[in-house]
Amino acid sequence: MSVKDEREDLIRRITETQRGLGRLFAQHHSPLFTSNLTMRQLKVVMLVSVNGSASGQDLAQDLGVGLGTVTGIVDRLVAQGLVSRHEDPQDRRVRRVELTPAGAALIEEINNAGLRHYRRIMDHLDTETLRALDHVTRTLRDVADKLVHDDNG
Repeated sequence: MSVKDEREDLIRRITETQRGLGRLFAQHHSPLFTSNLTMRQLKVVMLVSVNGSASGQDLAQDLGVGLGTVTGIVDRLVAQGLVSRHEDPQDRRVRRVELTPAGAALIEEINNAGLRHYRRIMDHLDTETLRALDHVTRTLRDVADKLVHDDNG
């Protein structure tokens, strides 16, 4: 087996393993799957969470939909108490969408549920394996940071 073939096989096995972990996490009734949000609503909540706030135009572009569609999605999220709208201080014509405390709590609950499951797994690993995992995850993060920097630079 060539080095290239071995690398491809390793990458395939790693991604399949990660996919399997994701399925196991989902079976533990993650709030991600038990919420009553549609996929687009969840995407809006997550985009606003990552960016701090977003305009309707920003959301329409990120979702690949029209502004009217975004308005309906945001209206439903406002009604559920997950986001709020307000004027942009730099441009009063623009309305910005932000998470409410309930929306931030939902995102926190989703993140914490995944971390709890991951922590339970790590509690069963020996110290040598944890050291190796620490090294690998730090290396992954460094490469991801570099790729993001290269893409934005």
